[in-house]
Amino acid sequence: MCQIAVAIPDEVLYDRGLSVSEAQELARRMTALGLYVNENVSLGYCSKIAGMHKEDFIRFLGTYGISIFQFDDLSELEEDFANA
Repeated sequence: MCQIAVAIPDEVLYDRGLSVSEAQELARRMTALGLYVNENVSLGYCSKIAGMHKEDFIRFLGTYGISIFQFDDLSELEEDFANA
């Protein structure tokens, strides 16, 4: 697994009241969120990147108003309902 280091000024951690471990967790989660939304990386991989169970990652996405259901238009949603 690849590891990437991010330099965050101590002042930012202090201003936000974050410990180093909290900043690391936040960086992992936000990276996973960005990959899920912008790069179409799977829910499973993104939950691993975030260090969360899939169900917890789905809830995390929900806190940012991101749905795991992707429909281009209403007819696609209606088709899924009909096939369910």
